[in-house]
Amino acid sequence: MYNTGVMGLKIIIAPQSFKGSVSGLVAAQAIARGVLAVEPTAVTVLVPVADGGDGTLDALVEGTGGQTFRSVVTGPLGQQVEASWGVMRDGQTAVIEMARASGLALLPPRKRNPRVATTRGTGELIKEALERGYTRILVGLGGSATNDGGAGMAAALGFKFLDAKGHPLPAGGSALAKLSRIDFSSKHSRLAQATVVGVTDVTNPLCGPTGASAIYGPQKGASPDVVAELDAALQHFAKVVQRDLGHSVLALPRTGAAGGLGAGLVAFAGGELRSGIDMVCEAVGFDQHLEGASLVITGEGRADHSSIYDKAPVGVARRAQAKGVPTILLAGSLGAGYEQLYQHGIAGIMCIADRPMTFEQSLSRTEELLAGAAERALRLMRLGSAVRA
Repeated sequence: MYNTGVMGLKIIIAPQSFKGSVSGLVAAQAIARGVLAVEPTAVTVLVPVADGGDGTLDALVEGTGGQTFRSVVTGPLGQQVEASWGVMRDGQTAVIEMARASGLALLPPRKRNPRVATTRGTGELIKEALERGYTRILVGLGGSATNDGGAGMAAALGFKFLDAKGHPLPAGGSALAKLSRIDFSSKHSRLAQATVVGVTDVTNPLCGPTGASAIYGPQKGASPDVVAELDAALQHFAKVVQRDLGHSVLALPRTGAAGGLGAGLVAFAGGELRSGIDMVCEAVGFDQHLEGASLVITGEGRADHSSIYDKAPVGVARRAQAKGVPTILLAGSLGAGYEQLYQHGIAGIMCIADRPMTFEQSLSRTEELLAGAAERALRLMRLGSAVRA
């Protein structure tokens, strides 16, 4: 998306969504307003991005001029939810954010329970995409309420998870401790013809101290005892998967994403797991947009030490740096260790707040704050150029 006019500086504007506030596209539009207030002849190229979590659907579908659908599916605790998904402009690539069907945000804190939460709704979206004839399916892995290794997803696609007596297991991660056999004789016939890709910003393995249960279980409501229970259940699940399906998922990087859904995509859909930001950048032609650019402006809600781990701003900056283009990051807030981003391709970081305010106040003013921060950044750049001259 371009702002056209008299040719001036070419500035790539590539923020991700500001969770709970504005989409990546709205954020990019706000940043562009700030840029144009200082450089009215600039050519602004709006390329909203995402890293597999919140905003991935919008970045890939809106960013390529695709189409969005809405489907009613099974929510994480068995309730009915309406979930958006879409297809990219190529007409063959479906995009699913697992959080829309199986996400933490669908449950109030008091109801969060990874022992019983299911990814079945995500599987129902994959099933619908298959039955509509889409041959490539991208699944964003982030924001999950689940810890079931993708068993719920697979059940929606015809797999059966049976205990020692041949009875189907109940939903949820805890039940996997009693898994005796996986019956795949009725799996969806179109899975074999589809390419399934899980996109994520995490590299965690399925189990262990850095696995799905230990790292992400607590935010889903798991106590230390429940974390241990879920981790043991997933370890048992991985052994049965390897025996019955021939896939070794226990230590594979990224399989711990979305409560082990990464492992499930590999085991049950023959999927591959990829860096979310790299996948999104390739899909929207980010490297091509960099040609002739003078600056990249990216943005995220909070910049801290975790941002260096394959998050969207660092992925954007890495690609820009390879082309010799500097990147500025506009952040809603700065947390511990944000300075590490300077060693990962970010040339400058600016907090968008313009005065002391509560988090709720900043949420209501995000567009205004982004525009203001972009304007300040461009004025400082202009000053720097004048000083050098």
